[in-house]
Amino acid sequence: MKMAAEVRWLLIFQIFCLICAAFGETPHRKFEYKYSFKPPYLAQKDGSVPFWEYGGNAIASAENVRVAPSLKSQKGAIWVKQPVTFDWWEVELIFRITGRGRIGADGLAFWYTAAKGAYNGTVFGSSDQWKGLGIFFDSFDNDNKHNNPYIMAVLNEGTESFDHTNDGTTQLSAGCLRDFRNKPFATRAKIEYYQNTLTVLFHNGMTNSEQDYEMCFRVENVGLPKGGYFGVSAATGGLADDHDVSHFLTHSLYPPGQFRPDGQKVSLEEQQKLSQEYMDYQKKLEQQKEEYRRDHPNEQREKEEFMEYFETDNQRELRQIFAGQSQMFDALRELNRKLDEIVGRQERSLSLISQLQVGGVQMGGQPGQQVQLIDTIRRQEVDALLNNQNNILNTAREIKSFVNEVYSKTDTILNNQARSPTAQVQPMGYDYHSLVSEMRDGLNTLKRDISQINTKISNGGSDCPTMNCLTTTMFLLFVAIQMIILLAYSMYRDNKEAQAKKLY
Repeated sequence: MKMAAEVRWLLIFQIFCLICAAFGETPHRKFEYKYSFKPPYLAQKDGSVPFWEYGGNAIASAENVRVAPSLKSQKGAIWVKQPVTFDWWEVELIFRITGRGRIGADGLAFWYTAAKGAYNGTVFGSSDQWKGLGIFFDSFDNDNKHNNPYIMAVLNEGTESFDHTNDGTTQLSAGCLRDFRNKPFATRAKIEYYQNTLTVLFHNGMTNSEQDYEMCFRVENVGLPKGGYFGVSAATGGLADDHDVSHFLTHSLYPPGQFRPDGQKVSLEEQQKLSQEYMDYQKKLEQQKEEYRRDHPNEQREKEEFMEYFETDNQRELRQIFAGQSQMFDALRELNRKLDEIVGRQERSLSLISQLQVGGVQMGGQPGQQVQLIDTIRRQEVDALLNNQNNILNTAREIKSFVNEVYSKTDTILNNQARSPTAQVQPMGYDYHSLVSEMRDGLNTLKRDISQINTKISNGGSDCPTMNCLTTTMFLLFVAIQMIILLAYSMYRDNKEAQAKKLY
């Protein structure tokens, strides 16, 4: 027991040390408003964005910055005016890339460079041969490898040109395959540069939760120039998407224990002085409100009556909490009912299985009755059923092959008819078959008449007159003439039909 207690305390101590180490390494974060923009009132009345400047085809509104609109061959960019004054930083970029097509172009880029780029450059709307970091959200597949949309980080010392042919795959430091086009909610990217380590987290925009980030890539030993500039650019090509950026939130990061450089620190005496002035102002404001209420009692009463028609924020919050709890209770009750039903079915199934194992199922619900065995399906019956199913399948396959053969022959006839537009599908040999059938009927009638005459002669009937009886030669001649006439008529009719077809 003593040994187990020592092991338990040692484990607790190690966990406590790990928690302290984890929290001790968390950097301090400070929001930098001069390097950020967000709605509402993102753009001023004159169209400018505070602390930022944009150009090219970029359009700024109160809700977002449309870096590149959904028109062909558009380029735009937005850059911060002042250089960055801190070493480590974190940027949260919230954007939407939407388009009507299944494939978009060209993409959006995040920049941290030693100098500002162009507003209509060749690399996603900005300058090539930059010095610093470029994170590209590439939506068009230039190399035709079916690996887009793609997110990549490309470092450049200002000497290399971007490899458009291969989509920059020969120059990237890291990347991940993520889809960021036409999402129901805004997509997010969290870019962190802390102690020479670049980390990119990505939110795919399938939910509205701000916590659903996933790791895209992480690169260590990254050296970026100090005093650089933040920027966002986008471009379109033959295909076009709307590239909208709604939030660009920048936080400076400082290691634990390091003071944040701030040139506007307020001394303790000034803080007390400002606090006293604020308290005095609050008292003065309350006195003025009280005097106004005394001078205008009717307005105060009307205001109170008017406010009775509306619920306060606390009442609304409580109502929403109660409604949510009621829905949760109903859902839990329904789940409990279904769980009981499933458990009951499972117990029933287990009882039936156990009874089948002993040779049958008990019929009736009275305990103590004799177990009645039920005859179940046998193995030979199962084999017979399977054989019947196989025969049905074979017959179905034969019918399918026959249908396919008919379909192929029909397709061949239709193709022949399509190659000869004036031709029509006619039954082959119809006239000749009808002619042969008529001749066969005539011969059968002739044989029947001859047999009747022979029967009369053999029975002693009157002889056929010598001068009026039809001879065999005359009969054959008559049949030959009839066949010639029918053949001539058939050939004449076929010739007329062929001439009529040529006219159409």
